[in-house]
Amino acid sequence: MRDIALSLSLAGLAFIMTAIWGNPLLRILRYFKLGKIIRIEQPEGHRVKMGTPTMGGVMFIMPVLLLTGLLNGAALIGITTGGVGPSILLPMAVMVGFAILGAVDDWEGIHGKRKGDGMRARTKFMVQVVLALVTAYVLKYYIEAPDLYLPGYFFEFEIGWIYVPIAAFIIVAESNAVNFTDGLDGLAGLIAATAIAAFGGIALMQEQLYLARFCFILVGALFGFLWFNVHPAQLIMGDTGSMALGSVLAVIALMTGQWPMLLVIGIIPLAEMLSVVIQILYFRWTGGKRFFKTAPVHHHFELLGWSETQIVQRFWLIGLMAALIGIGLSQV
Repeated sequence: MRDIALSLSLAGLAFIMTAIWGNPLLRILRYFKLGKIIRIEQPEGHRVKMGTPTMGGVMFIMPVLLLTGLLNGAALIGITTGGVGPSILLPMAVMVGFAILGAVDDWEGIHGKRKGDGMRARTKFMVQVVLALVTAYVLKYYIEAPDLYLPGYFFEFEIGWIYVPIAAFIIVAESNAVNFTDGLDGLAGLIAATAIAAFGGIALMQEQLYLARFCFILVGALFGFLWFNVHPAQLIMGDTGSMALGSVLAVIALMTGQWPMLLVIGIIPLAEMLSVVIQILYFRWTGGKRFFKTAPVHHHFELLGWSETQIVQRFWLIGLMAALIGIGLSQV
């Protein structure tokens, strides 16, 4: 009970820290003219968002790094024992690595040579793969994360070296899935916070206390970010935030060994990513026809007449129910 109380208190502290520095960050982003560029293929209603400050992922990443670093500083420099440092250092490093990649993409899309497009997709994908492979190797051979837990079995499944490519695939896929989800005010933040809270709960039940604390600190910081990101958004997380969130969500799931639950707990990012894949394949197979009105699927519902707040609230309700089911399945 004490661990739960501490984790929730840390979430509250992270929320306060994030909310406090939100307005100063907004002024910084506006000063450097880091405004969102709306693409032609996006729904017409998104034109009003042109110029909204982006790269807002920095708002929740910095408090998470500061608070987690302070709490685990002694362990990180080897003063205490028990392997606390490496277990927390990895998700922090992954979050920062993918955030930097996303920030470069955001910057290129605003002020770079490929204005409006960002980094070349192939270049970005290759960097993601390299980061994911390194992370997967560390998970397997340094952190020694559990390979796999399945519902109904109370033991770990050893899958050997194949864990590395599977883990790398999950990290890249989840990073892009959350990136696709980021398209409406508050959507990616709400979905990611719910999923991370679910895995934080799983970590608590598995007595992975430091991982659980990291999860709830991140959730609190995301709530602070959402204070400024809900409709009408004052800033947008951009690839800086969405890629960081997707990758760290995957790493958290992998560290618990409950990564198959991403198919349930992460149902919304999964659906968003599949909608893009289906759209592309169907377009090629039919010579130009579209399966959805547009993709990712949240824009499809916009074109059907749903309001932005309706889509966000309904998607979040689905994500919340999926998170509850995923927690339950992880404990059977």
